[in-house]
Amino acid sequence: MLSGILKNEIAVQVSIKIMDAFVEMRKFMNINKSLFEKVVSIENKMDKKFIEQDKKFDIIFDQLQLEENIKQRIFFQGQIYDAYSLIVDIIKKASKKILIIDNYVDDSILNMLTKKKNDVEVVILTSNKSNIQNIDIQKFNKEYPLLKVAKTNKFHDRFIVIDNKEMYHLGASIKDLGKKCFGINKIEDMQIIKQIINL
Repeated sequence: MLSGILKNEIAVQVSIKIMDAFVEMRKFMNINKSLFEKVVSIENKMDKKFIEQDKKFDIIFDQLQLEENIKQRIFFQGQIYDAYSLIVDIIKKASKKILIIDNYVDDSILNMLTKKKNDVEVVILTSNKSNIQNIDIQKFNKEYPLLKVAKTNKFHDRFIVIDNKEMYHLGASIKDLGKKCFGINKIEDMQIIKQIINL
């Protein structure tokens, strides 16, 4: 810009050299156009691979974090959504069967169970104090089979058993998640899991 304003001989020579440099640069780019396109193509492919790798790492880290979160969690009063979300994550893990033991279960469990995988059988063991209606069970089964509800008075605490191999102890009824402080703990002793299943 300065060489265009100044009128002396040096400014004119600089202006000519700048134009020559631009002409040479354009020639160089035209001659090597296919090479530049290949480089850009390789960069794009590498970017896509790195993005895919990042996504895979994110999935792995999320799963590891989820496993750690599910092992033992304490929820405080008001953490209703967080507790609900964790129960849904546990339900989603099942590939064959979910056993829910909760004396005070109500139809709120049905909303959570809509997140289960298709063809996963659900058995709920509850007491006469539960507030789940047969009509709700029938409607649920038409869209998300298969749910069975049985009455029992053998349990005080609440449990969720996934595929007869993972068990979670809940310190609160599923219908009361997050209303008061409570914990969820993963039970890893297979002997205990078998004893609970066979009660």
